[in-house]
Amino acid sequence: MSNVFNFTFVPWFRSVAPYIHKLRGSTVVVGVAGEAIAAGKLPLIAQDLALIQSMGVQIVLVHGFRPQVNEQLQAKGHAAKYSHGMRITDSVALDCAQEAAGQLRYEIEAAFSQGLPNTPMAGATVRVISGNFITARPVGLIDGVDFIHSGLVRKVDTEGIQRTLDMGAMVLLSPFGFSPTGEAFNLTMEDVATSIAVALQADKLMFLTEVPGIRLDATDPTSEIDTELPLADAKKMLAALPSAAQPTDTAFYLQHCIRACEGGVERSHILPFAVDGALLLEIYTHDGIGTMVVDEKLESVREATMDDVSGIVALIEPFEKDGTLVKRDRTEIERDAGNYTIIEHDGVIFGCAALYPYPEARTGEMAALTVLPDTQSQGDGERLLKRIETRAKAQGLQSIFVLTTRTMHWFLKRGFVQVNPDWLPEARKRKYNWDRKSQVLVKKIG
Repeated sequence: MSNVFNFTFVPWFRSVAPYIHKLRGSTVVVGVAGEAIAAGKLPLIAQDLALIQSMGVQIVLVHGFRPQVNEQLQAKGHAAKYSHGMRITDSVALDCAQEAAGQLRYEIEAAFSQGLPNTPMAGATVRVISGNFITARPVGLIDGVDFIHSGLVRKVDTEGIQRTLDMGAMVLLSPFGFSPTGEAFNLTMEDVATSIAVALQADKLMFLTEVPGIRLDATDPTSEIDTELPLADAKKMLAALPSAAQPTDTAFYLQHCIRACEGGVERSHILPFAVDGALLLEIYTHDGIGTMVVDEKLESVREATMDDVSGIVALIEPFEKDGTLVKRDRTEIERDAGNYTIIEHDGVIFGCAALYPYPEARTGEMAALTVLPDTQSQGDGERLLKRIETRAKAQGLQSIFVLTTRTMHWFLKRGFVQVNPDWLPEARKRKYNWDRKSQVLVKKIG
């Protein structure tokens, strides 16, 4: 094994450890679009889910089967019918859905039963248990359209699912539900996964889909992916979007993520199955790979206003006195209030950071990153950093930099690299205090 491998693998593995510790014992509901299975991604997805489960995460897996049902319908010479973003399930479509579900469950169970030596599944023991955990009700008539055997989730057998998870098994569910009279209804993967996540109060709901996530500009297909979307912003975006008619529409998965967060699921994710290891990248890396909708009702992360200036001053003042931060003129803070991002709880500001852009150099300075001592080590510094990165990307910047004398290692662990002060943009270099000897650290975000 080469020294190069050692020096890359060891730091990487250590950087993953905090996420492993944090997620051990958590519950994650994963909704896999049928398109992912049709694209041949099932073996790799199964390997990743088995690995995640081996690190102490309880998993409920809900599979979709949209393309598989359409294939069955086509083979029978029967057209697929949709309305309001849902399948109209007549008796032929119901038969096709049952056939597709049976075949897919067989394939999924087979994928989790692999154990060849020298493969990621070697030594893995994954028990997959399914059951009639979903009670359904008919969709009925909408705008004069009869959805016949299409249904919605009425009730989730939370106790039964939790007992199965506590046994160490992975719960596998098809998008089917049954009425108290035994009638079968074809459901959507998205509705089932969201309902289960809310009922279990899961820590995460993750959709592995054909879309890469939610873009910073929903109207621009070339816009970058918004990696963290606060619930309030997500709701505003959804209200401005047209109703979703197909899975590739921005509103399609977004509406379910919002519903989950409103129902008590702290984080909901939209991930692209086209990226190998998307689940691992989203869970065990800082930046992730798709879009995370996060409920910030209790702790609001937002841009500051003039009304927040006194709170910002009270927060940073002790750090200015002990020399951790450079003292800032109060008039300057008032003038630049819009540059600040704050974290507040019940109206109290306990974290802040500012972004000063230098557009000519395609970079920006993150300054005054501060979190109250009583709330440090809870991830709030990372949340502020994440929001500053998002703001910088939205302004077309390719990097952010910080000047620090005491917290260099915190930034190095989060992707910053040290550079010579001569790297600074000319406008910032003229204000650099050579006597203070601040370290300059840069992180690429483009």
